[in-house]
Order: sequence, then structure tokens, then C-alpha cells
Amino acid sequence: MFTGIIEEVGIVRAVRHGARSAVLQISAQVITADLNIGDSVAVNGVCLTVTQLSPAGFTVDVMPETLSRSNLSVLVSGSRVNLERALPAGGRFGGHIVSGHIDGVGRVKALRRDDNALWYEISAAPELLRYIVEKGSVAVDGISLTVAWVTSSSFAVSVIPHTAAVTVLTERRVGDGVNLECDIIAKYVEKLVAPAKTSQVSLTREFLLENGF
Repeated sequence: MFTGIIEEVGIVRAVRHGARSAVLQISAQVITADLNIGDSVAVNGVCLTVTQLSPAGFTVDVMPETLSRSNLSVLVSGSRVNLERALPAGGRFGGHIVSGHIDGVGRVKALRRDDNALWYEISAAPELLRYIVEKGSVAVDGISLTVAWVTSSSFAVSVIPHTAAVTVLTERRVGDGVNLECDIIAKYVEKLVAPAKTSQVSLTREFLLENGF
């Protein structure tokens, strides 16, 4: 479990490709202070497991499913990546519930500056936009951001100077792909209220009222 508050920007030192998988060696300083083999780290919002540690950083394996659903497939030696350790039990919940399970890749459609803020309009598939709501939360490359508005083909977020300074978001240009993770609560609610495939019972407003909710 993560919160979308980026702790450090790491640098990819090496990428070793398999037939459909990859191994990433990432240099980092801050998050490695208490990192252990087997720990989870969000890399551009993707939850990955630490397989090796060194004084200079850590190594993670990336399976085919993850490469096909994220922008990790375009990483090369020298790429900068957002990093966040898993949330400790006693930690502050500074962003929103982020699982590190990417729903898909969006594309930067437009950029503009508004005084001290940077606006990003991001296009996304309808199956992702259905879970993105105005003033709700979305994780973009692992960054917890507030949705300003949504259309039938895109949504927009406004980024404050601090977020721009401590993440790789300002390196994104029009046309670049960004990892998107929608609000996990919305997905579970949809699953619960949808008619079950093996039953005629569904969680509706009428059902809840009839049962005292």
C-alpha cells in the first residue's frame, strides 16, 4: 500500500531485457536507508519487489504483464523515476490509497502554466475515465493528484511547484505516456453494485433501503 507521496527520484542505471520481461537496476539514496530484500517499492507508481540491494541502490524484476500495462517498458539507462516505499503501519497518510497496480497508460495531451501551477491535460481510455471524477484522486506516475475536471476523453490536474520539483512529472511532454492508477474504492464499489454473473441479486438502492441501510 502506498500514498502517492513521492519520496525520491531515482535513476535507472541498467535495464536487462528478457523475452518479454525486464530487470531494472535503480540508484537511490533516501529510500534505501531501511530497505530490505522482499520489500515493495513503487517505481513510477508501479509496485515492484526488491530482489537485490547494494550501497548504490536496488534491483527489481518486471514481469510481462507489468511491462504491457505501464510505461516501464520505455525506461532506459539514465531514465529518472519516481520512488516511494510502502506505507508503514504508523505512517502519515498524506495522499490517497494507492495500490501500485497500474490500470493503464494515459497520454499527455496539453501543458500550460497558470501563475505558480502547471496544468496537465491527460487523455485516457473510456474504461479508465469512468473511475476518474472531478475533485477525486488519481495517481499519475505514482503521484497522488487531485482531478480538476474530466471530459469524455481526458482529465486535468494542476501541479504545485513543490510536486514539480521533487518528481519527474515536469520531464513529461505532450504525447508522453504516464502510468495511471484510478481510485481503488470506485472499482470495488462498481464490482459490488454490478449484477453477479451467478446470481440475480445485485446491490441496488432499493435493496439497501429494504435491509435497513
